[in-house]
Amino acid sequence: MTERYVLDLQEVDETQIAVVGGKAAHLGGLSRIDGIRVPGGFCVTTAAFRLVMAQAPSIGDRLDELSRVNPDDREAIRTLSARIRRTVEGIAVPDDLAAAITDALGRLGERAACAVRSSATAEDLPTASFAGQQDTYLNVMGPAAILQHVSRCWASLFTERAVTYRRRNGIDHRTVHMAVVVQRMVLPQAAGILFTADPVTGNRKVATVDAGFGLGEALVSGLVNPDVFKVRDGEVVDRAIAAKQRAVQALPAGGTREVAIDPRRQEQPALTDAQAVRLVRLGRRIEAHFGRPQDIEWCLVDDGFQIVQSRPITTLFPIPEAGDQENHVYVSVGHQQMMTDPMKPLGLSMWQLTAMVPMHGAGGRLFVDVTRRLASPASRAGLLDVMGRGDPLVRDALETVLDRGDFVPSLPDTGPGGPPSGGAPAPIETDPAIVAELIERSQVSVAALERDIRTKTGPALFDFLLEAFEEHRRVLGDPLNFQAIMAGMEATWWLNDKLWEWLGEKNAADTLTLSAPDNITSEMGLALLDVADVIRPHPEVVSFLRGVEDEGFLDELAKLPGGTETRDALETYLDRYGMRCVAEIDITRPRWRERPTTLVPVILDNVRNFEPGAAERRFEQGLHKAREKEQDVLSRLRALPDGDLKADEAKRMIDRVRTFIGYREYPKYGIVSRYFVYKRALLEEAERLVRAGVLPEKEDIFYLTFQEFHAVARSHQVDGRLVQRRKDAFRSYHALTPPRVLTSDGEALSGAYRRDDVTAGALVGLPVSAGTVEGRARVVLDMAEADLEAGDILVTTFTDPSWSPLFVAVAGLVTEVGGLMTHGAVIAREYGLPAVVGVEGATRLIRDGQRIRVHGTDGYVEILP
Repeated sequence: MTERYVLDLQEVDETQIAVVGGKAAHLGGLSRIDGIRVPGGFCVTTAAFRLVMAQAPSIGDRLDELSRVNPDDREAIRTLSARIRRTVEGIAVPDDLAAAITDALGRLGERAACAVRSSATAEDLPTASFAGQQDTYLNVMGPAAILQHVSRCWASLFTERAVTYRRRNGIDHRTVHMAVVVQRMVLPQAAGILFTADPVTGNRKVATVDAGFGLGEALVSGLVNPDVFKVRDGEVVDRAIAAKQRAVQALPAGGTREVAIDPRRQEQPALTDAQAVRLVRLGRRIEAHFGRPQDIEWCLVDDGFQIVQSRPITTLFPIPEAGDQENHVYVSVGHQQMMTDPMKPLGLSMWQLTAMVPMHGAGGRLFVDVTRRLASPASRAGLLDVMGRGDPLVRDALETVLDRGDFVPSLPDTGPGGPPSGGAPAPIETDPAIVAELIERSQVSVAALERDIRTKTGPALFDFLLEAFEEHRRVLGDPLNFQAIMAGMEATWWLNDKLWEWLGEKNAADTLTLSAPDNITSEMGLALLDVADVIRPHPEVVSFLRGVEDEGFLDELAKLPGGTETRDALETYLDRYGMRCVAEIDITRPRWRERPTTLVPVILDNVRNFEPGAAERRFEQGLHKAREKEQDVLSRLRALPDGDLKADEAKRMIDRVRTFIGYREYPKYGIVSRYFVYKRALLEEAERLVRAGVLPEKEDIFYLTFQEFHAVARSHQVDGRLVQRRKDAFRSYHALTPPRVLTSDGEALSGAYRRDDVTAGALVGLPVSAGTVEGRARVVLDMAEADLEAGDILVTTFTDPSWSPLFVAVAGLVTEVGGLMTHGAVIAREYGLPAVVGVEGATRLIRDGQRIRVHGTDGYVEILP
């Protein structure tokens, strides 16, 4: 079948993106929706683009060169892309193609004014809108001008901004082709953009209309501020009318110009309320057709609306599926677990299957539905108290929803209660034997799992794992486990509250918990200092490690003097901690045992920055400071009225916090230990399926849920298109910022601190580890790329337990995510590092190398001159 170079818009729909590009496909789809008017026109297809590109074989070499350029090398991208554009614009349009375009133009009217618009195959997609990346030309007249502007649209595939956008979104330049839409020009009284969901808050029930006089180009280019209408449930709920001093109008002979608006009209609304409501009604019809919120360009002509573009809004965070029409309030799991990156489908489903409460996936992240607990006054108080102690921003966001009064239903006090909310000690004795017993139970359970899973393959493996998940939850749900965790947390809260009340001392528990026993995460950081002690005397080993890139380096070590001891020390470390990694709640992430090179930069920093015996010294120093603090607090309490009673109470709580606070870290270690056992078994199963020709590569299983992987093991069939769709979706999720709180309307709430006790210009956060420190900020987004000197302050997005080896080398900590009892906070206190967490935008607002001052007691960060 001969490929067609020109198609009428009426002939295409959204299934034909490969033929006509995203914009034309959507316009064709729009023209089929009842009641939606789209200006007539035609599309010059991607077949025409390929025909023209084939005239210049040198472009292929230039594209190869472009794909090798660093995405941040703007000068090289600018030079290469300009060269490609000049080549494309210089190619003569073949006669048969020019004739086809001229014939189609004749059907519109040969002298008709037209809009000539780029329509790339990677454009207006659900995962990447490419808004404004290629070119549009308005009010073009006559066949010669139309052909010239079609060539310009082809060339605009290689603008600097389009090339950079593709690189950043992982899209190969060679896979993207350009079609061109030629449409009859619309000359509107008003034009603008309709978002069928609020683009700022994400609320799907509030539509936003931006409107201005004349062509929409005035708004798109930022020439004028638009009138803004907010429409909900068929009425305008808010409006802001701008002074619109200029507009863009079409010229009779072609092209456009800016014109001044008569001062008497400037502050008149471009639309009436009734027109805005009518436009939103059309937008809802378009949204229903495409199945997701839309960003729609519209024109008002003689009191009727014409739609000239519709694309998905790609910046909205997706809403968890609830299966009903009720209101729901969701809290982010990632902010509690210190992991706000997207998770792959296998990781998401495994966490859901092993979690203690139901969890809902959206945008590659997990959320817990707290609606019922908010609806009942008794459970609401407990939930808000626990959330507020952990992360005040979550509490504030929940209170913002509650303050509206009509979103969360009110239920009698029979709903499920929240966890204990602090104050009264948990009903267990202050006995170190309890912690020892819990650790023993966990170790026995993991050992049994390792032993029993060895013989399981195929569908039997999945059946076994479903039983193992029950045991997993049983260990986690052991009442003694929960009581021990809460005992340490409640004792911390009690000490901080009472010592502030009695002595005026903030966060006293931070010092009292230094070098607490049984903290598996802080032991992990100190143990890596011991590994550095083994390596330090061997210069050849140090030199070798500086050049390590291959994961098989452990086997190479034996050839070097001191290499055998180094390998043994590393193997011992990996046996105990090799199941850990950054973002470890996602089972698909590479563990240290799988990628030991991750640890090499941290070890080399430890070799450089520390003297032998540093681990033991640090632990002893912490112990000494904690004992000194205890004596100081108790002696000051005894000097108060009822001092002996207060001192006795405080002593009981100090003993209690030191007994239990270290155990706070162990359950996560137990979970991750089990996860690594599950993962190895699942990867072995994937390798069997690769050998059987069922899977192309074993890591494809990461893009299937556990249940889907189970089905593949049974049927020996896999849907390759599903895997590819999941890969594309996962890539797109990286661009989304998960909110702390999300409603079923799609509103994303991040909360606010609402504090007035902070230095002007400072970055506000949550104080989690007392003290003040000043130093050089090191903004580190990847642990493997850390390059730290003594006295540096670590600034990062989030830290989970895998980051703790870095904590031994820094003087302070600032994170964007975290709460009072999340892992980074616990370890910062354990090591005595002043720390502020929950600092919105910290990695963007603080530049690497700047001097900063961290106020860990008061919860803010100053950027110093």
